[in-house]
Amino acid sequence: MSDLTTLTALECSRKLVSKEISSRELTEAALNRIEAVDGKVRAFLTVTPERALAAADRVDAKRASGEPLSPLAGVPIALKDNMCTPGVRTTAGSKILGNFVPPYSATVVSKLEQAGLIIVGKTNLDEFAMGSSTENSGFHTSRNPWDLDRVPGGSSGGSAAAVAALEVPVSLGSDTGGSIRQPASLCGIVGMKPTYGRVSRYGLIAYASSLDQIGPMGRTVLDCALTLNAIAGHDTMDSTSTEVATEDFSAGCGKSIAGLRIGVPKEYFGQGVTPDVAAAVQAAIAKYTELGAIVEECSLPNTEYALASYYIIAPAECSSNLARFDGVKYGHRTNELAGHIGLTEKTRDEGFGAEVKQRIMIGTYALSAGYYDAYYKRAQQVRTLIRRDFDTAFERFDVLITPTSPGTAFKIGEKADPLEMKLADVCTIPINMAGLPAISIPCGFAEGLPIGLQLITRPYAETKLFNAAHAYEQATQWGQKFAPLT
Repeated sequence: MSDLTTLTALECSRKLVSKEISSRELTEAALNRIEAVDGKVRAFLTVTPERALAAADRVDAKRASGEPLSPLAGVPIALKDNMCTPGVRTTAGSKILGNFVPPYSATVVSKLEQAGLIIVGKTNLDEFAMGSSTENSGFHTSRNPWDLDRVPGGSSGGSAAAVAALEVPVSLGSDTGGSIRQPASLCGIVGMKPTYGRVSRYGLIAYASSLDQIGPMGRTVLDCALTLNAIAGHDTMDSTSTEVATEDFSAGCGKSIAGLRIGVPKEYFGQGVTPDVAAAVQAAIAKYTELGAIVEECSLPNTEYALASYYIIAPAECSSNLARFDGVKYGHRTNELAGHIGLTEKTRDEGFGAEVKQRIMIGTYALSAGYYDAYYKRAQQVRTLIRRDFDTAFERFDVLITPTSPGTAFKIGEKADPLEMKLADVCTIPINMAGLPAISIPCGFAEGLPIGLQLITRPYAETKLFNAAHAYEQATQWGQKFAPLT
C-alpha cells in the first residue's frame, strides 16, 4: 500500500497545506489503491478517475495561487450511491435505477465540491439502504477488509469498507436505523449519525424520510468532525432541515472529560449481545472512569419496543417513497408492456429485489384502511415514548454508552433468517426513532474482528459527542490498527 493511503484526512490536510504533497498525488494514490484492492473488497459501484483528477488539479491550482481553501480541500472522499451526483450514475444499489444519471446535485455533494473535497466514486449499499450487510445490493455483496468471507455491515457497507481498506480516508453514508454506525463497528472505523435535520437530505434517494440522515465515516473522530463541518447546515431545499447554527464540531476535541456524566442503559446489554462485545464495552466504560467521567447505570424502558415499531414506520415510509419508481419517467422500464398497470407491476417486479418488495408490502399493509390505527399510529405513539425515555436520561447524563452492534461481522450468507438479520440493528434503531446524534468508535477485537462502542447525546450536541469520543480514542490504540488487506 502507498504511505499516502494510510494518512488520516487531517494528516492529508496538513501535508497539503504545507505543500509536502499535492491533491493530485493524494487522488492518484487513492485511485491506485482502489484498483489494487477493490476487486477483493468490492466497495465501489462506480469509480470516477477523470472527474476526480480534474477536481484535484483545480484544488492544486487554487492552492498555488494563494486562494483561501477549506481544511479538507484536496482530500479524497467516497459517497454512498444514494446521493444524487450530476453526470455520475446513481443507483441506490437497485437495478431499477441501474442506469440513472441525475440531472441535479444532492446538497451534500454540492457542499463537498465547494469545500474542495475530491469525490473518487460511489460506494455499494443494500438496495435503497434496506439491510444490514450489503447482501441486499442489486449488484454485488461488498466484503469486510478484516475478513473477506464476512460482511462489512450495511446499509453503508461500501462506504465503511472503502475507509477500512484504505481506499479513501473519509466517506459519506446514510443512517436510517444504524446504517452508518453498524458498518463502522463491523469494519473498525468511526461512523457518525448527526441529529435529524442537521444535514440536508435534498438529493438523498429516500428510504424512510423521518429517519434518514447523512453522516461522515472515517478512520478517526477528528476526520468525521471535519467532514461534518463541510456538510452540515440549513438548506431551504429540504423542509426537514433545521435552522440551527453550525459550529466547528472539532473545536471540543482535546478538552478534558473529567466530570462528564455518562449513563449506561441496562437494556442494551441483553438478548443478542455477545460476551466478547459486552466485555469490550465494559472495558471502555472503565477507561472513561479512569479519564474522570462519572458513570452510572440507567434505564430506557421502552427500548424493547423500538425494533417492532421501527419495522412498521420505516416500511410504511418506504412504501410511500418508492411508489415513484413506476417505469414511466426514469429508471428501469420493462420491455413487456401490457397497459399502464401492467407496465408498473412488471417494472417493479423486475427492478426491485426481495428485501425491498417485502418492506413495500409490509408498509402498504400497515397503512391500509382498517390497519392504520392498529399498526402505524400505534408505532408512532411508541416512538414518542422512546424519545421521552431519552429526554429523561439526558436530564441526568451528558452522554449514553452502549454497544454499537450486538456482535462482530458475520459470514456472508450466514444470516438467512430475515428476523435474525434485523436484530443486527437492535442497538442503533432507537437513536433514529428519537432523531438523536450518535457515533460509533472502535473499542476492541474478538477473534481478529472489530468491536464498536456507541456514544449517544442530546439533539445538536455533536461537539460534546465528538469530544467524548475523541478522549477515548486518544487514550486507546484500537483505531490505529489496519485491516490485514494487501
